[in-house]
Amino acid sequence: MPAYLALNPNGVGPTLVHDETPIIESTVICEYLDELCPHEPHLSPSGILARARMRAWLRYIDEVPSMAIRVPTFQKIHLPRFQRMTEEEFYAFVDRNPLRKPFLRRMGRSGFSTEDYDTAIEQLDQSLGHMEEALNDGLWLIDDRYSIVDICIAPVLQRMEDLGMAEMWAASRLRVSDWYERIKACSAYRAAFYPGSLLGV
Repeated sequence: MPAYLALNPNGVGPTLVHDETPIIESTVICEYLDELCPHEPHLSPSGILARARMRAWLRYIDEVPSMAIRVPTFQKIHLPRFQRMTEEEFYAFVDRNPLRKPFLRRMGRSGFSTEDYDTAIEQLDQSLGHMEEALNDGLWLIDDRYSIVDICIAPVLQRMEDLGMAEMWAASRLRVSDWYERIKACSAYRAAFYPGSLLGV
């Protein structure tokens, strides 16, 4: 763990090391790789306004759905392991996770409050609503072209599906449902979520 913290002081994944320099944060890594690697089409829009919209989406993804999905993930998957720990073991684990320390303290060994859990579900529902509205203009979230935005929001929906939460879009948000099937059909998606890589409850 100290060796990893030397690369990424936040203590979370992923971390990309390129030319002996660590690059952290998923959305930042995606933009970095898109700029680094020569390929066409790029995964960032070419127009300055479209790139601004892309970055607004990426900030939103980092701040809202990516944060919100942690609550049901930890509640349904990680909580049983925490409950088997002693108080000392749990808080030693908390101290080893500097970025998530306040989050883990709020959760504790008894789980999140009903208010915290409901707020997270509300934020996920809001995110799906934003997606449904954006998809009114095309097949993908930015300018009707597959982009970093689609890549960065996809793991949230995959985790929601893992947790049995797909009903939040399956029947009521048809554009999101169609988008999800399209992105799951991408070769890159199948490579990222290979058999055995998904969490279950």
